[in-house]
Amino acid sequence: MSRRLLSWGIILIAFSVLMSACSSGSNKEANTATATEQATATKVVKDYFGEVTVPEKPKNVLVLSSIYAEYLIEMGVPPQMVIFVPEVEPDYRAPYFEKNGIQMIEAEQYQYNYEQLLSLSPDLIVGIGIGMEPGTYEELSKIAPTVAINADSEMKTAMPELASIFDKTETSKQVLAAFDAKAKQAREQIQQAIGDKTVLILRVESERYRVMGPKAANSSAFFYQTLGLHSPEAIKDSTDWFSPISLEALPDMNPDYIFVEDRILKDHDNTESMKKLKENKVWASLTAVKNDHVFPLKTSDFVHGVGPVGSVLLMNNVVEKLVK
Repeated sequence: MSRRLLSWGIILIAFSVLMSACSSGSNKEANTATATEQATATKVVKDYFGEVTVPEKPKNVLVLSSIYAEYLIEMGVPPQMVIFVPEVEPDYRAPYFEKNGIQMIEAEQYQYNYEQLLSLSPDLIVGIGIGMEPGTYEELSKIAPTVAINADSEMKTAMPELASIFDKTETSKQVLAAFDAKAKQAREQIQQAIGDKTVLILRVESERYRVMGPKAANSSAFFYQTLGLHSPEAIKDSTDWFSPISLEALPDMNPDYIFVEDRILKDHDNTESMKKLKENKVWASLTAVKNDHVFPLKTSDFVHGVGPVGSVLLMNNVVEKLVK
């Protein structure tokens, strides 16, 4: 081989290596650019206050409601962080969050430490829209894009709204269908066991007593619609969640079963009210009391413990008490 041919061969090889390196570099730059675009891609969603631009694939989601966090976990999109109020949470929830790798940010009920939330560097904040003050929404939105879901905490209204934000509509339908199947089975068991016998939910507070109306939303719907319980005739048309009563009015209701809630409320002690109830002659005369059909009910279990997990646990508890 001549020196000239050898030289041209060396030049061609060097040129090929150079072009390959340039191509590789260009591919890496293109891939990096694509990844950056995906990380910063946004979409516009509607919430309780209007429209908000949010990341398509948020990486550090903060949820302001532990109930909503449970919904998201069961739909397969667990958030990274959740506001957690220990004194009102049901017993199962902290271990449940730990199991799913959710960081619990302890806080006081109905209060937000905005500096603390800012330090968490969320790229998306999700909360219950109904009941949220506009001023609170504005402060949260200064920290990160905030979606105030156009719903309350009730599972069948909140889950579909959350699902639409996180593209989990089909999963949401499956979760709700599975819950409905369990509820149907529980309802049938209760009906077979106690028929049309009446059930009263009595709330004991530090200075008064209240009874749950069967035609309100949230937990009223859970007990009297989902589980098909029958309320006493005297309150069958009540649309109040809880109505104040005097103990002297209880004989007019005279329920067959009573669930007694010793209400958990910060800075309130119900010890004296509970004592007066149990020592009252009117209380002792009730059918449910005579038949030992009085059962405790924890505020955290039916107010804050709702969800695909919590509501099933509560459902099982009610069935266990009524179906013997």
